[in-house]
Amino acid sequence: MPDVDPIPLSQLTTLRTGGVPAHLVDAHSAEELVEALRSVWADGDSWFVLGGGSNLFVGDEPFDGTVIRVRSTGIEELPGSDPDHVRLRVQAGHDWDALVAETVERGLAGIEAMSGIPGTVGAAPVQNIGAYGQEIVQTLVEVELIDEATGDVSVVSAAELGLGFRTSVLKQHYGSVPQRSAVILSVTLELERVGHGERPIAGEQLRGALGVAAGESVSLRWIRDHVLATRARKGMVLDAEDPDTWSAGSFFQNAIVSEAFARTLPAACPKWPMAPELDPVTVIPLAAFDGILPPPPVERREVKVSAAWLIENAGLSRGFRFPRSRAGLSTKHTLALTNRGEATAAEIAQLARFVQSRVAAEFGLILQPEPVLVGVEL
Repeated sequence: MPDVDPIPLSQLTTLRTGGVPAHLVDAHSAEELVEALRSVWADGDSWFVLGGGSNLFVGDEPFDGTVIRVRSTGIEELPGSDPDHVRLRVQAGHDWDALVAETVERGLAGIEAMSGIPGTVGAAPVQNIGAYGQEIVQTLVEVELIDEATGDVSVVSAAELGLGFRTSVLKQHYGSVPQRSAVILSVTLELERVGHGERPIAGEQLRGALGVAAGESVSLRWIRDHVLATRARKGMVLDAEDPDTWSAGSFFQNAIVSEAFARTLPAACPKWPMAPELDPVTVIPLAAFDGILPPPPVERREVKVSAAWLIENAGLSRGFRFPRSRAGLSTKHTLALTNRGEATAAEIAQLARFVQSRVAAEFGLILQPEPVLVGVEL
């Protein structure tokens, strides 16, 4: 497949950093994507796949390898598991928010709270994107992907992807390689047919974010409009005129810690249990009961804590930046590290390391970056 003229990655990523790749290939269909990947794997070149560029932090030096830009689009409607549901098979390069808008227009529920998230559909399962209590794991049925190890294309169920909080077996976490090196070609979701009328919002987190009382009814369109407005107030909807949106979204993940560690943090720090607390039930056959109950099992639960709260309470306010630096925290949301105008990756990395060091010194916890880092170290 022929190269296209290389473009600086600073023009193709929302954080606006990155040098010129040696090769840039555009794949406009799943077939072209498979062809491009098999070719680069056979040559043994360095490579990575680029969707919307919203979850990448790329270094300043030229990338000595091949960047494959996924530009395949299209939505295919399939029968659902029952008459009240429908399945959509969506090509990997399709814009995520365009998909959400389409589902709302069709009266299909399940991803409306994830309105405004930048990026492409193929990237969504890789980090199990989510917002306001909705995650793609709740609607994902399967993905079609190609494995680097074999070059084979297969359909893989959602259950095989190890989907967790902002993670999957496909995600390259900072300092590690993915458990399964593969590229998604298409994604199949199952959504509920609810139409355009009003209905109660089930999720407490979404109700709280939108100021909706329990039992109050709203439409999918109302949810989408208000989620977009809420994200825009936080600088989390891309805007070419607003430097607060020149970011990779939330640069640091909300931390997942043990329940014991969470108790060492200040009471004011927002915390969310990762699993419900259930009363243990012990069943003992009557013939075996000797009058003594065994102690209940000790469960080591995990708790999610707010990275934004940790940053702000480590003394870093919104808009913080070093003197003369072109990188700074968003003036709307401390989780976003922003490019205030032609910042280098080195400037953004310096700020990221400082944020990590301040939170670690204050709370004993090292925040982990959420975007994939290419050619840059923290």
